[in-house]
Amino acid sequence: MEYPSLDKPTAGAIRFNTDSSQMEIYNGFEWTGILATSPELQTGGTRGMQFGGNAPNYYNNFFNISSTGNAASFGSLTSGRYFCEATASRTRAIVNSGEGAMTNRNFFTIASGGGGTSFGTSYSSRSATAFGSQTRGVFGGGNDFSTYGINTIEYVTIATEGNGIDYGDLFQKANGCGGMGDKTRGIYCGQYNPYTARCQYSTIAVGGLSSEFGDLTLHTRFNAASSNGTRGITGGGYTQTSPNRTNTIQICTIQTLGDFTDFGDLTSIRSHLAGASSPTRAVFFAGETPSQVNTIDYVEFASEGNAIDFGDLTATMYSSGGTSNGHGGL
Repeated sequence: MEYPSLDKPTAGAIRFNTDSSQMEIYNGFEWTGILATSPELQTGGTRGMQFGGNAPNYYNNFFNISSTGNAASFGSLTSGRYFCEATASRTRAIVNSGEGAMTNRNFFTIASGGGGTSFGTSYSSRSATAFGSQTRGVFGGGNDFSTYGINTIEYVTIATEGNGIDYGDLFQKANGCGGMGDKTRGIYCGQYNPYTARCQYSTIAVGGLSSEFGDLTLHTRFNAASSNGTRGITGGGYTQTSPNRTNTIQICTIQTLGDFTDFGDLTSIRSHLAGASSPTRAVFFAGETPSQVNTIDYVEFASEGNAIDFGDLTATMYSSGGTSNGHGGL
């Protein structure tokens, strides 16, 4: 039997959990498992994944972020959906409900490339924001098919199927905002209804009311966002003024509150796109120009500049969910 410590541990403390027979590290908020694994061991490199998309074609794709080339088919959702977001641990991806699936989340075993399995129910939403850590997936905001911008936040324990659990509230309602994060903090990029460039963040292990982060350089929604353990990137999106879409890429330092700065441009102007990342590279895929596209392009986190062509998805798509087994929260 494990007895509690007399004093609160400090961040970085390590212990052996006799119940799970696993080494754990204290991240300042909770004990989390130390995993002897990596994307290279699991899938031969960081695997980017695209889920769902415009009805009636709800394709899923995967690709190796460390290389370039065209995507391949991944598997099928239990029910079709779009305006759906996703997050992942090293081994499992969680796809939110979105439009078409109402309250049903799915999970996928990343290494298998097979079909999805029902995970549990969620609050009814589309265009929510998603991010997560190795243990916890967070879904916030979106719209409930009548109100365009809600402040609900839920979390799930990624390794254990179950319904979403109330996590707190956004201090400003959000809809169609890209999500990114590191191991402790998740960011909601922008806001719609009313339109604003304001961003907010949540501490993943704690929840509660979100806090203000800073502003985007450009008001966008339906933008893609991804991160490594230090920097967060958002690209593309729908803007308030003509021509109503952008190819702008913006960047922030996740642990430093403040405004985003300009990074470069995507290979094309588009909105309703998705993103995924490895520790070194951010990938943007799908979208609407207003025609649907199958474009994949990428940037290196360390080198500001314009995006480079990566390859193509198996079909044109927009309003998909995107994630990887090597994003900044892992």
